[in-house]
Amino acid sequence: MINSNKMKITTKIFAILSLLFFGTGCNNYLEVDPKSTIGQEQLFSSEVGFQQALTGVYSQVASKSLYGDNMSMGFVSMIGQNYSPNASLFPFKQTVALNFKTGDAISFVSSIWSSAYKAIAGTNTILAEIDAKKSIFTENNYALVKGETLGLRAYLHFDLLRLYGANFATNSSKKSIPYRTVSNALSKVPSTVDEVSALVLEDLLEAEQLLKNTDAMVLGVNKNRRFKMNYYAIKGLQARVYLFRGDKVNAAKAAKEVVESGKFAFVTSDEINANPGSRDRLFSNEHVFALRVKNIKEWVEGSRAYFKIVPSDSRYSLTRTEVDFKTLYEVDKNGSTDIRSSKLLETEGTTIFCSKFWQTSVLGSGQTEIDRLDQTVPLVRLSEMYYILAETAATPAEGLVYLNKVRVNRVLPEILSTGFTSQNLEAEILKEYQKEFYAEGQLFFYYKRKLTVRMLFGAKNLSETNYIVPVPDNELEFNPNYN
Repeated sequence: MINSNKMKITTKIFAILSLLFFGTGCNNYLEVDPKSTIGQEQLFSSEVGFQQALTGVYSQVASKSLYGDNMSMGFVSMIGQNYSPNASLFPFKQTVALNFKTGDAISFVSSIWSSAYKAIAGTNTILAEIDAKKSIFTENNYALVKGETLGLRAYLHFDLLRLYGANFATNSSKKSIPYRTVSNALSKVPSTVDEVSALVLEDLLEAEQLLKNTDAMVLGVNKNRRFKMNYYAIKGLQARVYLFRGDKVNAAKAAKEVVESGKFAFVTSDEINANPGSRDRLFSNEHVFALRVKNIKEWVEGSRAYFKIVPSDSRYSLTRTEVDFKTLYEVDKNGSTDIRSSKLLETEGTTIFCSKFWQTSVLGSGQTEIDRLDQTVPLVRLSEMYYILAETAATPAEGLVYLNKVRVNRVLPEILSTGFTSQNLEAEILKEYQKEFYAEGQLFFYYKRKLTVRMLFGAKNLSETNYIVPVPDNELEFNPNYN
C-alpha cells in the first residue's frame, strides 16, 4: 500500500504548484499570478522546493489529460485505429474517424494542448529560477533537476509538434507550435516544424551534458531511475527526434547508446509466464522512461474503460474484435506464439481486451514501492531503439538483425535474410510498431511520420492533412500569429 502521509504531502505540494503555474484558464494558461510570487519565492528557496516543483511537473505530465490517458492509451491510440467503434452509441466516433473539429474530438484536442502548455510553463518556472539558486544544491542535484526539467520540456514540445504540426519531410518550413521558454501571458509566433525540432534537440543536448556524469543510472548506482527523465531517456528521445528529421546517422548513434548501455533487458520467460497476479504485462525492465500513474486502475476500468467492459455501459469499452486481433498479430502466419498476443489478451465475457494496463503488483522480499509493476505508463521502450536501428541500418540484412532481436524476444521465428529487400524491411517494421505499441500511442506518430496511406483497420487514401490535428480554436483566438 502507498504510505498515506506521503500521499497527503504530495497532494499539498501539487496544490501549491497548481497555484504557481498550472491553475489558469485556457486563453491565459501561461500567466503567473502576482499574488503567488511570495509562495514561489518560498518554494524555490531550498533544494527540496525545486525537487517538489519538479514532482509537480511529473504529476501534470502523468495526468489523465496527458500521458496518463489522452497521449497514451486514449486519444492518440484512438486516432491510431487501435479501437473499433462497434457499438451504435459509441461516444468517440468522430475521434476515430479523424474528424478533429467536430463532436467528441474537440475536447480532446483542446485539453491536450492546454495541459501540455501548463506543464511546459511549470518547467519554465523552474528553469527561470534554478541557475541563480545553484549554490543551494548539494551533490549532483542541481544537474539532475535542471537536466530532467529540460528533458521534460523537450519531450512535451516534441509530442505537441508531432500531433499538431506537419510532416518534416514534406513541410519542414510550415508554422507549427510555439516553443515556450518563459512563463508569461504573451502570445508567441509559432515556430516552423524545422525550428521546433531543432529547439527540442538543443534542450536535449544541454540535458545530456548535465546528466551524463551525474545520473545514478549511468553511474550504475540506481537502475530504477526509469521513472525520471534519465540520461538514457534523453538519448532515446534524441533518437526519435533525429529520425523525425531524417537524420539517420545521429538517430542510430543515439539509439545504439541506449541498446549498448546494458541497462535494459528484454522481458524473460519467467516474467511473462508468471501467474496472472504477478505477470509483468508491461515488460518493465525494457522501459527506458516511464511514468507513475497512481489512478490508472480507476481510469482503465472506470467510466471510460479501455480494457475492461463497464457492466452498466459497454459502449465505452475500447477494444477490437477477435478477428482484428488475429490479423494484428498474424496468428495465421506463424504469429500464434507472439507473447504480445498469447500473454496480453484476455477475455471478459465474449469480448477480448488487451491486458497491458490490468497490471497488478506483488512485491517480493527486499522490494520497495519503486519495484511495483502496476501504476505505470511506458513512454520510451528498448524495443523502439531496435526498430530505429533497423530503420536506419545501411542494408536490409543489417536492419533485419535488429528486427529479429525483438522478434525472438517476443517468441516469434526469425525472418530469413535471403531475398529480403528494403521494402520488406519497411513492411516488417510497420507490423512491429502495430504489435508492440498497441494502446501506448506511438503507433499514430509512426503512421504520420511515414504518411501511411492506410492505417491498419482505418480508412483508405489518407493524406498529410488527415494526420494534422488542428490547433485549438481558443489558442487561435488568443494568439493571432498563426497566419
